[in-house]
Amino acid sequence: MVLNSGLTMIPTSTAHLRVRYSETDKMGVVYNSNYLIWFEVGRVELMRELGHSYREMEEDGFMLPIAEVTCRFKASAAYDDRICIHTSIHKLRRSLIQFIYEIFREPDGKLLATGTSSHFVTDLDAQRKPLSDKYMLPFTRFMAAAPSNARR
Repeated sequence: MVLNSGLTMIPTSTAHLRVRYSETDKMGVVYNSNYLIWFEVGRVELMRELGHSYREMEEDGFMLPIAEVTCRFKASAAYDDRICIHTSIHKLRRSLIQFIYEIFREPDGKLLATGTSSHFVTDLDAQRKPLSDKYMLPFTRFMAAAPSNARR
């Protein structure tokens, strides 16, 4: 699967979920903060596909606190809609990872939101710590699957 990031195509992980009633407001529309939670769902699934989990990273002494997050809303989702979260790694350094997201409604494929999240790599005491090869190598291989023009 590939993420359409503007004019380029990059490898992506895909997660699916159905909008729960508790995620909607009084008008039956998904409340905006839920998109950030769905970004996390996408990140977790991407990491699992690469053979690791957040829990494992924490056990190895790494944390990924958010430094910055963006979300651009394109259309609304409603209760019981099926949605698809496409997640990819946009930028990667040993001390910082930036993920990119696209959220679509299924089955019509309507783009609901796009966004990014940038994460510092720290130790358990929130001090910057370079990411080990155990995690860098799968992330790097994942990004290497992209066409040469996919990273700007």
